[in-house]
This record gives sequence, structure tokens and C-alpha cells, in this order.
Amino acid sequence: MSNKLINYLETAGLNWMVPVVRLCRGEDAREQATELFNKAGLPLIALLVFLLVWSVGASQVKTSLGVLPGPAAVWQQAVNLVDEHQIERAKADAFYQRQEVRNAAKLERDPTAEVRIRDYTGKPTFIDQIGTSLLTVFTGFVLASLIAIPVGVACGLSPTLYGAISPLVQIFKPVSPLAWLPIVTMVVSAVYISDDPLFQKSFITSAVTVTLCSLWPTLINTAVAVASIDKDWINVGRVIRLSWVTQVFRIAIPAALPMMFTGLRLSLGVGWMVLIAAEMLAQNPGLGKFVWDEFQNGSSDSLGRIMVAVITIGIIGFLLDWLMQTLQGLLSHQKPAGH
Repeated sequence: MSNKLINYLETAGLNWMVPVVRLCRGEDAREQATELFNKAGLPLIALLVFLLVWSVGASQVKTSLGVLPGPAAVWQQAVNLVDEHQIERAKADAFYQRQEVRNAAKLERDPTAEVRIRDYTGKPTFIDQIGTSLLTVFTGFVLASLIAIPVGVACGLSPTLYGAISPLVQIFKPVSPLAWLPIVTMVVSAVYISDDPLFQKSFITSAVTVTLCSLWPTLINTAVAVASIDKDWINVGRVIRLSWVTQVFRIAIPAALPMMFTGLRLSLGVGWMVLIAAEMLAQNPGLGKFVWDEFQNGSSDSLGRIMVAVITIGIIGFLLDWLMQTLQGLLSHQKPAGH
């Protein structure tokens, strides 16, 4: 049982908990304590040193908005942002409750009366904008994967196709999202026309920009991984007359999964960085817009709020990478590098 738990922890990237499990089952205490200190204690000490240096150094930096906020001030702003979210949600609940009471009274007077519920139009909170950014980046990432994986597999299986597409990949791969954004904005505005749109244009613009910038790592890694498969495997598939589709799903993709997931991890990381920049430049809803709005606001709390957003962006980026590492371990049955 404990061996299975250790395997699950290693697959999930929670290696620092493995010594605890081994201690509980009676293994050498000194050895496991040393391993626990190396995997959990040292990172914790490094974090505490960073917070100390930040706290001391921040007090020495004076900006036009006041002293650079230290950890305590940033934490207070984080608490304030959560409180603001709760207050806004309470206002929304009260808004909908008033409508329900009003509609109930209207139906009581006239059972055939037409009633409707209006949407709450309050200002999005910091928590709301986190949700918007996550939805946008996952939409762009999924679209990029749906394009990159099939094209990458096809290129890996066909050197001719790979040679044809390679120049396009090399040309478009280094293009900045700041260059793509104006083009995408104009194309979406011209093509996405509807009286009752399912998605906002700003959402489509950000998602497409993420797609265009994040598909290349997955495409390249998938193509290289498939091209590197032992040719004997492909030949065996042909000998036993497997269809091309069966060869792809039973031989090519399983063999290419480790490198493919490396590409997916890189793509998701690129997509997250691209999204924040796109939201700042295009003023699309999300964390990027929150940072820009606070910068323009210029209040005494703005620096602390911006730093909360920066830390949040970093933590979410770390969690997204951890999620992809865990999926790689579960699906490819191979521990990713860094676990």
C-alpha cells in the first residue's frame, strides 16, 4: 500500500512527501529526515530568506506612489482584494434576490405576466479576472493543441511534409504576440459579427493570439518525437496490415508521448505569458488588464495590488506546469524531468 502511495506522490510531483511516508513505515529515520530537509526544508529556508531580503530592500525603495510594498503590505492588499470580491458577490446576490422578489410579486398579481432576470453588471473583481484569464488561456491552449498535435504527427511520419512546413514554422515561431494582436483584433472584428454573440470579441481575440503563439513548441516536439520512433515499430505495423489511423494511435502517439508532453508544457507556459501581455495591450478582461488598470490608477495601494497580481501570475504558471507534469506521469507512465 505504501509503495503505491509513494508512486502516486512521485507521479504528482510531491516528492517532498515521500520521506514522510517512509518514516511512517519505519525506514531509517536519519536518512529520511535528511531527504525531507533537502526536499522541503531547503526550499522553505530559501523562501524565508527571499521574504527577508524583500522586506528589508523594499523599505529602501521610494517611488512616485510611495515606498515599495514589502511582504506584509502585499499580503494586506491580497486580503483586501478577496474582501472586495466577497462584497461584490454579496451585491450580486442581493441584486438577483430583489429581482426574484419583484418578479414573484408581479406573477402573483398577473400569472400571465412576462418576467425576466437581468444580468448583474458590476465591476469584475480580481478573483473574477483570474477566472477569465484561466478560461482564455485554456481555450487558446486547447485550440493550439488540436492544430499542433495532428500536424506534428503528420510531419513526423512524412519527411516530405515536414520539409515543406519547416520554413513556415521557423518564420512564424519567433513572432511576438504584440505583433499578432493588431492583426488578430482586426480579423476578429471583421469576421466575428453577430447580434447575439456567444463569446465576447475580446475573449476570441485573446484566445486566438494565445493559439498563434503557443502552438509551435507542441508542433515541433511532436514532429521530432514521431520522426525519432524506431522504424521497426512502423514496419511491424505495416507487415500486420494496420491501417494508417491505427498506426498513429497505437504506435506513433504512445511512443511520442514524453516529448509531446514536453511540448505541451512549453506551449502552456508560453500561452500564459502571451495572454498577460495581450490583455495588457488590448485591454481585454483578465489579470493583464487588472495590472494595467492599477498602473493607470496610481493610488497608494496600486503598487501592492500589482505585486499581488504578479505573484498570482507566477503561482498560477507554476500550478499549470505542475498539472501538465502530473498528466504526463499519468498518461505516459514516465516520470517527467524535474519530478
